[in-house]
Amino acid sequence: MEELWTMSNKELDRAMVMARLAERRISQQTAGQMLSLSERQVRRLQRAYEARGAAALVSKRRGKPSNRRLPAGLREYVVQLVRDRYADFGPTLAREKLHELHSVNVGVETLRGWMIAAGLWRTRSERRRRPQPPRLRRSCFGELVQIDGCDHE
Repeated sequence: MEELWTMSNKELDRAMVMARLAERRISQQTAGQMLSLSERQVRRLQRAYEARGAAALVSKRRGKPSNRRLPAGLREYVVQLVRDRYADFGPTLAREKLHELHSVNVGVETLRGWMIAAGLWRTRSERRRRPQPPRLRRSCFGELVQIDGCDHE
């Protein structure tokens, strides 16, 4: 049974360009310019397209976890540490303390995302702005025009 796959817009564009290339309506150089690839990469895609069709243009990494992912239990451990000891810290300071005292190395933005998901940190848009009190009108007309104390007009 053939595996089901869907194509992204980028992959659909590649398939259309490769179809035009297979029909010899455009050159490899033109295809490379259209796809922002070198001619060598266009030849590589053309070989794959001729061998396996449009399915060859679908990313092989789709549906697989990232190679750069952190260990599974690290997130829970870090969030629990922050909750217990550094609940009132911001992500940057919490990351520094985790690195210094616990030898845990995570990125600031990764920690920020984890803290937001755990409810330990609110994004800037969620934080309530302090309202500015309105400036009261002056009693005399033109009072604010000359406030520097000079004698001349």
